[in-house]
Amino acid sequence: MSENRKKEITSTPTQYQSLYADIKQLITQARSSVVKQVNQTLTVTYWQIGKRISIDILDSNRADYGKQVLPKLSQQLSDEFGKGFTYSSLTRMVKFYKAFPEQTIIATLSQQLSWSHFVELLKLEDVIQREFYAHMSHHESWSVRTLRERMDGMLFERSAIAKQPEKVIRQELAKLEQPQTASLALHLKDPYLLDFLELQDNFSEKDLENAILHKLEHFILELGSDFAFMARQKRLQIGGNDYYLDLLFYHRKLKRLVLIELKLGEFKPEYKGQAELYLKWLAKYEQQPDENSPIAILLCSSKDKEVVELMELEQDDIHIAEYWLQLPPKEVLQAKLHKAIEEATLRLGFGDE
Repeated sequence: MSENRKKEITSTPTQYQSLYADIKQLITQARSSVVKQVNQTLTVTYWQIGKRISIDILDSNRADYGKQVLPKLSQQLSDEFGKGFTYSSLTRMVKFYKAFPEQTIIATLSQQLSWSHFVELLKLEDVIQREFYAHMSHHESWSVRTLRERMDGMLFERSAIAKQPEKVIRQELAKLEQPQTASLALHLKDPYLLDFLELQDNFSEKDLENAILHKLEHFILELGSDFAFMARQKRLQIGGNDYYLDLLFYHRKLKRLVLIELKLGEFKPEYKGQAELYLKWLAKYEQQPDENSPIAILLCSSKDKEVVELMELEQDDIHIAEYWLQLPPKEVLQAKLHKAIEEATLRLGFGDE
C-alpha cells in the first residue's frame, strides 16, 4: 500500500508544482498588500504630524516657541521611535502638509505612492509641476526611480500640456481619473529627447530610423509606457502607388493607432498632406470598430512655431514635435516653456483671470 501511495505522489509533479505556485502567489500577494498598507499608513501619519506641527506651532503666533520646541520634540521622538523623526524629517513633514493641504488628495495618492515618492515631489517648488508628477506617478504606477528619472529628464517641461495655462493643465490632469476621456495632450511631448541614440554627425533619415529600432526599448520609454510597437516601413497600397510610413505604434489607453514620421530638417507645410493621406488610409483599413481615430506624430529636427500654429494641425490629429539629441540646460527649456505658456494664455483668453 505504501509503495502504491509513493508512486501516486511521485507520478504527479505537475499537480505539485501547480500547488506550490498557487501558495507562493498567495504569500507574495499578502506580503505586497501588507507593505502597501504600511506605506499608506506611514504617509498619512507623516501628513497628520506635519499638519499638527504646522497649525499648533509654526502657523500660530508662537514662532519663538516653535523654534525651541521642535528640536526638543525631535529628540524625544527619535529616542522613543528611531531616526525617522529627526529635526529635518519633522520639517519635511511640515513641508509635506503645506504642499498637499487636502487630506482627500493624500488619501488617494498614498494608495499608490510611498513616502519616498513624496520626498522626491517635495523637491519641486513649482506647484503645477508637483501636481503633474504626483498625478502621473499615481496614474502610471511609477517607481521612485522612474519618478526621479522623469523629473531629471524634465518630462513636464517637454510635455505638450505644459505649454498650456495652469487652469487647462489641471483640467487635463483631472481627466486621468476618467479613462473614457483620456487626454491626448498628456501623452504627447515636444520635444522628444533621443540622446540615447548616440548618432554621429551627418546621419540620414534611414540612420535615424535604424538607431531608433536598435534602441526600441529606450524609444518606447521616451514615448510613454502605453505605446506598443507594431511595424516599421509599413506598406500602404493607394491607387497605383506604394507608400511606406516610417513607424507604426498603438496607444493602449487612447485606443489609437499612432504613426510616426521622421524628418531630418525643419518642418515643412507639405508634410501635412502626406500625414493626412496616411491617417485616412489607417482609419479605413486598419482601425478597429472599438478604436478611436489614428493620430500622427511628425518628428522634425526643428520647426517654425508660427507656421505650425497657422496650419492648426492639432485639430487634424497631427502633432508636430522636435527631437533633441541632447538635453539643453534647464534654464533654456524653462525659458521656452514660459514663453509658450504666455502665448497660450493670451490665445485662450485666460489673461484676465
